[in-house]
Amino acid sequence: MRLKIAQDAALGLTYLHEEMDVQIIFRDFKSSNILLDEQWNAKLSDFGLARLGPPEGQSHISTAVVGTMIYAAPEYVQTGRLTSKSDVWSYGVFLYELITGRRPLDRNRPRSEQKLLEWVKPYISDSKKFQQILDPRLDSKISRSAHKLSIVANRCLVRHPKSRPKMSEVLEMVNKVV
Repeated sequence: MRLKIAQDAALGLTYLHEEMDVQIIFRDFKSSNILLDEQWNAKLSDFGLARLGPPEGQSHISTAVVGTMIYAAPEYVQTGRLTSKSDVWSYGVFLYELITGRRPLDRNRPRSEQKLLEWVKPYISDSKKFQQILDPRLDSKISRSAHKLSIVANRCLVRHPKSRPKMSEVLEMVNKVV
């Protein structure tokens, strides 16, 4: 189920970024903006903060920083420069939510576990340690897929935006996991 949601969300972002006549940057992509229909198909919702992508020949748009900061790409937060790669970062955060079953920020946890991306860091490179961050509600058979999904998430969460994949490339990687 979670793999299908990841796939559908990637498909939606790919459509917005690469398949429309104009590029749309979601700008506030997060798990609560994904709705499920009666067949459990994921649909993107709440386009209130979405922006048109940069005009041809420009690399980004400069805009006020809005949205849910814990999902926001670091370059967007620091400079106000928004690109489709900002949504790719947010998608990477979302993947770790799916894998761990945790929110990106949970102030009810011990301080060292409150920020999801900081908490998972020590566990992601070692497949034995990786098991410790998996949502305990997940079937043990899915752990291999979850580990592959974490590799996709890590590609999305590269600090330098130009080194992040496009959403169509992310979708390809997710399709291979599903």
